[in-house]
Amino acid sequence: MAAKSVRVNSRRIRPRYLFMLLMLVPVSVFTIFNYGQKISYFFRPLWDSPPPPFIRLPHYYAENVSMEHLCRLHGWSLRSTPRRVFDAIIFSNELDLLEIRWRELYPYVWKFVILESYTTFTGIHKPLLFQINRDRFAFAENKTVHDVFSGQVDSRESYRNPFDLESQQRVAMNGLLQRAGISVGDLLIMTDTDEIPSPHTVKLLQWCDEVPPIVHLEMRNYMYSFEFPVDFSSWRASVHIYGPQNHYRHSRQTDLIFSDAGWHCSFCFRSIQDFAFKMTAYSHADRVRRQEFMNYSRIQKLICQGDDLFDMLPEEYTFQELIKKMGSIPRSSSAIHLPAYLIENADKFRFLLPGGCVRTSVDSIPELNKQP
Repeated sequence: MAAKSVRVNSRRIRPRYLFMLLMLVPVSVFTIFNYGQKISYFFRPLWDSPPPPFIRLPHYYAENVSMEHLCRLHGWSLRSTPRRVFDAIIFSNELDLLEIRWRELYPYVWKFVILESYTTFTGIHKPLLFQINRDRFAFAENKTVHDVFSGQVDSRESYRNPFDLESQQRVAMNGLLQRAGISVGDLLIMTDTDEIPSPHTVKLLQWCDEVPPIVHLEMRNYMYSFEFPVDFSSWRASVHIYGPQNHYRHSRQTDLIFSDAGWHCSFCFRSIQDFAFKMTAYSHADRVRRQEFMNYSRIQKLICQGDDLFDMLPEEYTFQELIKKMGSIPRSSSAIHLPAYLIENADKFRFLLPGGCVRTSVDSIPELNKQP
């Protein structure tokens, strides 16, 4: 009799478990779809290990100190003539940062080598913005080597991984550098447009002998403008004493990094439309998980708050760093130690300085003038 009672009770509770299971599955799917990245990134310190630390090279600089003295402080010697400098970038739509970059580096660069494409890394058609706005860069025309990469428009029939298209453009840059006349021993800067080496860094590396053949540049990392300093974690920019072994890359190539060597201003655009374009155009466009992410009023609000456009957690390897960087980026009122051309033209570039978070509706890409 007791055994029969147990069987009856077990039958009674089975529907309850079935109901809980039916509820749990859709809730789990919804949670993973909407918050999977946050869950994964929050527990990253448990499943991922940081890369080996860089060997940090001290960086000495002060105004009116001789180049010979600065070279000696770094353990190097002064050259009799400076190296030729080739500044090579793949360009998308960062017109303002490109102007600041080239104005800052013009006195030290032999050739500005710039490659742009008819499509983004994600296969979206785009105009040749540098070519269209070439008059804006007439001051550097005598030093400019420009070419166009055909790109590939994405379709269901011919989907390409955005990192593949990015890699193809970096390979094309190798050929463009050869056409620009680069030679063994020249100084080659490999950075994205928004990673701007400081002029005194470039001058030091071109005037000193015994410089390492490859060195990464540690840059002050900013988001949206120079009002929101993040940290010194930007390291992908690199400088090379050019040789046959060099290939244009944007990844780790040595363990050496030169401290405090420039500025990385990520998503530093004049108009909201340019923000929206970048969100769908660069290799991490998969971070746009919902259509509401593209809403212009949402983008503007997050810019002024210093919050993440993709609703992501920081990519950190320790819980201490993760928790420290969660939430909004603290504002800075300092406009010290920024590019000189930016400060000299503060009215023109007010959106990049403290207090300038509100963006205009003027679009540098007319095709993207309609709000989603």
